[in-house]
Amino acid sequence: MPTSSETPDLTPAPSTDAAHDAGDVLALVAQMETVAFLRFAGAAAETTDPERRLQLVRLAGASLARQERVLDRSAEVLGTPEAALALYVAFEGAFDEFNARTRASGWWEELVKGYVGHGVAYDFCRIVAEALDPASRDIVVDVIDGELTSESAITLVDEATNDDEQLASRLALWGRRIVGEALSVVQVLLTDNASLQRLLARAVALRFEGTDDEVPAAPSAWLFGQLTAEHARRMSRVGLAA
Repeated sequence: MPTSSETPDLTPAPSTDAAHDAGDVLALVAQMETVAFLRFAGAAAETTDPERRLQLVRLAGASLARQERVLDRSAEVLGTPEAALALYVAFEGAFDEFNARTRASGWWEELVKGYVGHGVAYDFCRIVAEALDPASRDIVVDVIDGELTSESAITLVDEATNDDEQLASRLALWGRRIVGEALSVVQVLLTDNASLQRLLARAVALRFEGTDDEVPAAPSAWLFGQLTAEHARRMSRVGLAA
C-alpha cells in the first residue's frame, strides 16, 4: 500500500496485444537506427574531408543513442530486456533486400539513399505510432524527429547540388529509384506483420475521428498517398525534383 506521501501510478498498463503491437513498432524503429548508424559510419569512412567526417561520426553516435532509448522503452512495455531484444532481432534483415537492390556508387548516393529511403520508413512509423500508448508514441515521434532534423545530409546535399547541376540531375534520378524501393519495403512490412496492419487501421481511424470525412476503406492506399506526398516535400528541401 502506498504511504500518505506517495502518489500511486494510475496509468493503465498496455494490454498484452497492445504491448506486442507497441513492441513491434519500437523494434522496427530500433532496427532503423542501427541501419542509420551503419550508413553514417560507412559514409564517414569513405569521405576524405575531415569536417564532413566529424559530422557523419556525430550522426552515427546520435543514432546509437536513439536506438538505446527505443529499446529501453520496448523493455518497459514488454516487461523484460530479453523480450525487447527478441522483437528487435525479429526485424533483422528487414532492409536487406532494399540495400541489395540500391547499392550506391558513391557517398553522395549513399546520403540520398538514407535521406529518401529511410525517410519513407520513418514516415510510416510516425503514422502507425499514432495508435500506440502515449508514452511509446512520444518516444517514437521524438526519436524520428531527432533523426530527421539532425540530418546534415540535407545541408550537404543541398550545398553540393546547388553548385553542380549534373550531380543534382543524377541524384534526382537516384531519389526516384530509391523511393520506389522504399515503398516496396513498407508494403512487405505491412503484409508480413499483423501488428503493423492493426496499428495502421487504428491510426487512420483516429486521423478521421471527429471529422466529416469518411474513413478510407483501404488504409494502405491512404498510407501510400501520404508517404508519396511527404517524399515530394523531402526532395524539395534538398532542391531535387521528386
